[in-house]
Amino acid sequence: MRTVILFGSIWVVGLSALHAHVNLNITRTWFQSAEERARDSKKFKVGFLPVTCHLTCPVTDFINKNLEGDGIYEPLRFQGWPELKEAFLSGHTEATFILAPMAIALRQQGVPIKIVYLGHRDGTAMMVHKDSKIFRIEDLKGKRVAVPNRFSNQRLLLFRALRARGMSIDEIQLLEMPPPDMPAALYSKSVDAITSGEPFMGQTELDGYGRVLYLTKDVWPEFISCVLAVREDVIVNDRETVQQLVNGIARSGKWLDVSMDHRMQASRFVSKHYYNQDPRLLAHVLSKPPDRVKYTNLALRRADFQEIEALSIEAGILDGDVEFDDYTDTSFIPDESAVEPYEFKSPE
Repeated sequence: MRTVILFGSIWVVGLSALHAHVNLNITRTWFQSAEERARDSKKFKVGFLPVTCHLTCPVTDFINKNLEGDGIYEPLRFQGWPELKEAFLSGHTEATFILAPMAIALRQQGVPIKIVYLGHRDGTAMMVHKDSKIFRIEDLKGKRVAVPNRFSNQRLLLFRALRARGMSIDEIQLLEMPPPDMPAALYSKSVDAITSGEPFMGQTELDGYGRVLYLTKDVWPEFISCVLAVREDVIVNDRETVQQLVNGIARSGKWLDVSMDHRMQASRFVSKHYYNQDPRLLAHVLSKPPDRVKYTNLALRRADFQEIEALSIEAGILDGDVEFDDYTDTSFIPDESAVEPYEFKSPE
């Protein structure tokens, strides 16, 4: 009996350690020296999800570690928007990649959040089953369409695309679904169409059952999905680190868009060290087509956000009391023409 109890205890501890390692990234701290733990506890923490919208976060970290021996911040991976948002609201992260409408809504609710830069442009798709009879956006009428949540830019994009064709979002059955669950839902045909950030949409293509209905660039060129947001107190107390972070994101974005070889390098080291995904998936999304997602021209443009504001108000996500200058801080944006891409070749 004692052996059974001992084995059970070991199993529970082992399972807990595995959970911590995969989901919370804290197992490694058990084996760090006191000096290493103190150093990491002081690092500037940035939240991200394993999606292409947030790719510049791990790319910047990996390049800095290889060029300088350490990163300027600590990227923290989350598995969903609720966890990422709560980590920011609790002060666990100083900065985070987040959906643009969600950041604006949080600011309206009194959260001291400021958008300082973009994560990317374009970079999402709507997928239907390869056997589907849906070939035009108009064919979505009466169909079941999955979106990440009510604050997602994919929902706004769909709202905009339908309106351009004289349709209302009430003419489809809109379902909220975590993006990782979407490929299976499309495969089983429990929904007719899915749309979220990549690489989940690309997964359906690679697995052979998904077909692109539209790419972002086809219906909303220069579409903004995710933004880089920082707490106001951090901006006040640590402007230098915020500026370093923005500069790093800008340089890694330029590096990604220099050549397809750079994108393929990123697909390998990001998949292995940050996303825990098959590198074929990220490679597919970053290359087919090459302009499926772009990582340059990431400055905050007032007109872009005013369109997001107007659509969000019309869609019932925001009320009318929104101001670009209230939820953004453009003082960190570098001169795009002066940004130099990193000189870097991955050792892997």
